[in-house]
Amino acid sequence: QVQLVESGGGLVQAGGSLRLSCAASGRTVSSYAMGWFRQAPGKEREFVAAITRSGGTTLYGGSVKGRFTISRDNAKNTVYLQMNSLKPEDTAGYYCAASSRIIATIKREYDVWGQGTQVTVSS
Repeated sequence: QVQLVESGGGLVQAGGSLRLSCAASGRTVSSYAMGWFRQAPGKEREFVAAITRSGGTTLYGGSVKGRFTISRDNAKNTVYLQMNSLKPEDTAGYYCAASSRIIATIKREYDVWGQGTQVTVSS
């Protein structure tokens, strides 16, 4: 089974950018569709973005569409989330996940989760 470790979170001002990384080990990430979710304190975990095994298809949550980009480098066993034009409401823990489905937007369709990385956007 794959293990996932997120990195790249931090504190950024509104309007700034961050790139999150999700490094996989134990099994090649190319075996999975991948996704990013986020969870703010007191709120449900929310779908952010997903990508198919080949990277040919991507999906985004409505609140991030046009600002965030998911990508993957299967040779590096890594998935990325480029976040631009960040807003204070993007503040949350961001979680990478792996799915055996073709692509997935629902939490229960993901089989493996990372521990998360915190993103804080100041106004």
